[in-house]
Amino acid sequence: MSTTLIGEIEKILFEEESFFIAVLKTGEKISGSYFESDIEHIKGSAITLDGIWQEHKKYGKTFKFTSIKVNQNQLFFFLNKIVKGFTKKLSSQLIEKFGSDELVDILDNDIERLLEFKGIKEKRLQKIQDSWKKFRSMRKLGEFLSPFDVSATLLTTIATAMKNVEEPCTKIKNNPYVLTSINSIGFRRADELALKMGVQKTDENRIASAMDYVLLNYCEQQGNSCVAKEILFHELDELLMFKDKENIYESILVERIAEKNIVIMKNDRLSPARLYEAEKFLYDTFKARAKRDSGGFVKDIDKFLKEADLELGEQQKEAVVKINKGVSILFLVGYAGTGKSTTSRTILNLLNTRFDTKEIMTCALSGIASQRIADTTGYESATIQSLILKYDKSDSFPYLVVLIDEASMINSSLFARFLRKVKKNAILIIVGDDAQLPPIGAGNVLSDVLTLDLAPIVKLTKIYRQSEDQAITLIANDIRKGEVPQYTEKYEDFEFVEISMQNSYAMKNMLSASELQEKREENSQNIISEILHRVLESLEKARYRLNNKQIKEYLNYFQVITPMKGGTLGATNLNKVLQEYFNPNPKKCVKKAGVEFRLMDKVVHIKNENMTSWSGDAFKLGENSNQRRIFNGMSGLLFKIEEEEELVYVFYPNEDVVVVYEYAELKQYLMLSYALTIHKVQGMEYDIVVIPITFSHFIMHNTKLIYTAITRAKHKCILVGEGAAFESGCKKFEVTRRDTVLLEL
Repeated sequence: MSTTLIGEIEKILFEEESFFIAVLKTGEKISGSYFESDIEHIKGSAITLDGIWQEHKKYGKTFKFTSIKVNQNQLFFFLNKIVKGFTKKLSSQLIEKFGSDELVDILDNDIERLLEFKGIKEKRLQKIQDSWKKFRSMRKLGEFLSPFDVSATLLTTIATAMKNVEEPCTKIKNNPYVLTSINSIGFRRADELALKMGVQKTDENRIASAMDYVLLNYCEQQGNSCVAKEILFHELDELLMFKDKENIYESILVERIAEKNIVIMKNDRLSPARLYEAEKFLYDTFKARAKRDSGGFVKDIDKFLKEADLELGEQQKEAVVKINKGVSILFLVGYAGTGKSTTSRTILNLLNTRFDTKEIMTCALSGIASQRIADTTGYESATIQSLILKYDKSDSFPYLVVLIDEASMINSSLFARFLRKVKKNAILIIVGDDAQLPPIGAGNVLSDVLTLDLAPIVKLTKIYRQSEDQAITLIANDIRKGEVPQYTEKYEDFEFVEISMQNSYAMKNMLSASELQEKREENSQNIISEILHRVLESLEKARYRLNNKQIKEYLNYFQVITPMKGGTLGATNLNKVLQEYFNPNPKKCVKKAGVEFRLMDKVVHIKNENMTSWSGDAFKLGENSNQRRIFNGMSGLLFKIEEEEELVYVFYPNEDVVVVYEYAELKQYLMLSYALTIHKVQGMEYDIVVIPITFSHFIMHNTKLIYTAITRAKHKCILVGEGAAFESGCKKFEVTRRDTVLLEL
């Protein structure tokens, strides 16, 4: 039975992400998760916990809490979390001196008095004043929400998102599920608040909101753009812990369909309206463009190719001939090493005979892929997002030729947003490799187009090698076909270092589960030792790039790639280990949720979000910042920490953008990137790639995953680990077929 415990945290014994184990001043041990801010923040605070006593195998009798509440002054939280310019120390000093009511009065009417306090100068006062004005009206919101145990972080999120909304309290009171429209507040958090406010479990608003959430979330997580009705109802049962509520679901579904929030297709397939519209638009667009004839370009294509002095293979030539015969859209699909870049360059040169260079644009999802296509074709390039942003106010892009590279990575929503901006009469070349992982998010556009034959397609399958000693492309293509490559041979650009448990099959029968686990752990540590040996070999060259301010070259020089985040060989642990080698003695650092962010760390942004930013030059010149969309997977260097202001600055060289983060935002938006998961590095390219491969990651191993990882390496790919795990992964085909609107249409 749940009990309550009140105390003060004295020492934190263990911490990983949000989970921690600590000792109270009275000696009791507690364990649980705290999501609202750094665990460090609640050290020394009075807290109230609800939970149960349990026996922990390492720490003994422990109070496992299910809820944690900080017993703290409401204004303190408000100042410290919402109003810019206050530190914890300053907030508590001010409240102690003036009391809450008088301090509010001072902030409203006599803010100059704060200059008497150490650490507050004119510049900081201005920041406090601007921020206070902005959030003053939101105090009502804080007072309205505080009886419902709303954490400071959640209050901040709601206050920021609703600062221009009239009567936000009334809006939330009438339907707390309006909060789900706020970024980072999903159904679960809104629901928790709604139930505390007295909303009934079978309330129509509740079920309608849950339905929208489950449908979109299931699609985004599974990569589908539509789901079967029975799957939706089953997932609703799981979320709401209901049984036999099909009748209620059916009636609310009819309403959601009538309100055009959900679209129903044949076979009782349901799709969130925005995903349906995106894929319906793509379907119609591909069909329409496939019918358009551009009129062709040169009379004698053989003469053109001879003068261009480019040796093209049969398949490559076929793509150029198709464009020359007048197709307005072409899907150029090829595996690693099949000459997609050479073919793309030749097609663009052909189109350049009619169109001015200024009318030709190439693009890709990641900054590095966009740079690569510019380098290999010689035509201007940009990221897809930067083009959408740049021409946000225009009806269309000003280009008559658009080439999209790395198309396998692009999900339906983004593909549709981009194509809506491409002129109807423009020629569109879509380049990709369908052996790579499918996109993150809903839809699988490239694969669906190939399945449905929606537009002209040329497939490149013949591999071109630079030399006999270079094997990355051959090995990758064997894996793509589900064959085990000759991976133990000596190559210039590929190496497999075998580190596995001796007689592992015999051991399975001889050892207990815990002894076997110990042996596995020992093997994982041996794999890490070998990875570190490779780090030491590359460290000097990496540092040379950093010291010479070649930031892009430094970030893209050496990369560890792993299938998973968790475990000894997962990205989280490897980042901690690798940080000690790449960045051992920082001048400054910030600790957040068990992760230390150091000056000059390699980091990756992990959430699509509008952030305060500058272009590289604008930052150097001290110009004003602006809001810009920063995307999941962007790779950067943490180059500046302002301790007094509690700010961190990151430079993203592939996109030429500087972004500022508040300390409180670090955990939410940033991760170290010395080691990254394979999903995070789609579209990227590194000089040297090191990949641990072991049975502990076996659940993730398949042909697409290993193919994608290996093809990230430009000059050298080193696999370290168990050959048997690698071999079985090479035979395991990625079988997940995505349910999409395109396939239904």
